[in-house]
Amino acid sequence: MAREWVIKKYSGYKGLTLQECEIQNAGRGEVRLRIEAFALNWGDMDLMLDRYSFSFKQFPARIGIEAAGIVDQIGEDVNNIELGQRYCTLPYFYYNKGASADYVTIDSKYITPAPEGLNAVESSSVWMQYMTAYYPIVELCNASPEKNILVTAGTSTSGYAALKIGNLYGANMIATTRFEKNTDYLIESGASHVIIPEKNDLALTIKKLTNGKGIDAVFDPVGEGLISKYSPALARNATIYFYGTLDGAFPQLPIVDMFQANATFHPYSLFNYVENPDMKKKGTDFVYKSLKEEKLKPNIDRIYPMEEYRNAWEYLKQPRDKHGKVVIETGL
Repeated sequence: MAREWVIKKYSGYKGLTLQECEIQNAGRGEVRLRIEAFALNWGDMDLMLDRYSFSFKQFPARIGIEAAGIVDQIGEDVNNIELGQRYCTLPYFYYNKGASADYVTIDSKYITPAPEGLNAVESSSVWMQYMTAYYPIVELCNASPEKNILVTAGTSTSGYAALKIGNLYGANMIATTRFEKNTDYLIESGASHVIIPEKNDLALTIKKLTNGKGIDAVFDPVGEGLISKYSPALARNATIYFYGTLDGAFPQLPIVDMFQANATFHPYSLFNYVENPDMKKKGTDFVYKSLKEEKLKPNIDRIYPMEEYRNAWEYLKQPRDKHGKVVIETGL
């Protein structure tokens, strides 16, 4: 028997239960991974409360979209996958086949070889944060020295990734944070400037930091709490890439400011790009290349054993002095 963490209703992480389960065989087009490590993501938190962009088909259901493990079974019609080698799941919504378990069966098109030189924990930590940030910052916004990009919740793992990637392309990266103690971390992460909205007029400060132009793009997972505070500083033809609800509510759009700036509100999901073979390849190629050249690296805060999954969520939920991914090791 294997183990799996499941929820039996939309109860949040406190409703997670560790139970025994049968090891499923890989079906046609699938592979089975013996999971070594899987990472926590804020989207999982929303999913467990049924405020995500997808919902479960039935219960009990497993959480988790980002894992690394050894391929121990290959189904029919699967090519170019090596038995016994370490692979990673690409971030995607797998319904009830989440990665919070000892084994997972998954469509072979949603796995990728573990990056060279990374262990299982590191391999499980890089795909969600860096691919989530890659598409808006590089493919959609075309980050460059002429672009001003606002990253709200800069200490989040995707915020960190956006700052790193935007900095690689020379963009003026502006980060927000609730706590002044995070300033040095954000500057080290690639922020050109850091703003604490509770202590500053956000829009006015952005205008000053962009010589009056305003922000060309926003990478925003917060929700309703900040959008009306930065919207007066939207540059002409700006785009807001909205990808989460850390505030717990969808924002009311600042229509007047958006009219005046001819701005676009873009509800953004990484899954749409993972579904597209060409875009998926661009994203994975970028991550592999950036890791190999040491322009990006795993950013891990804390590792928990399988039995302490709920404790890991409790830790992630609290204000932290350290930042980075929280990862579970199965011990397999």
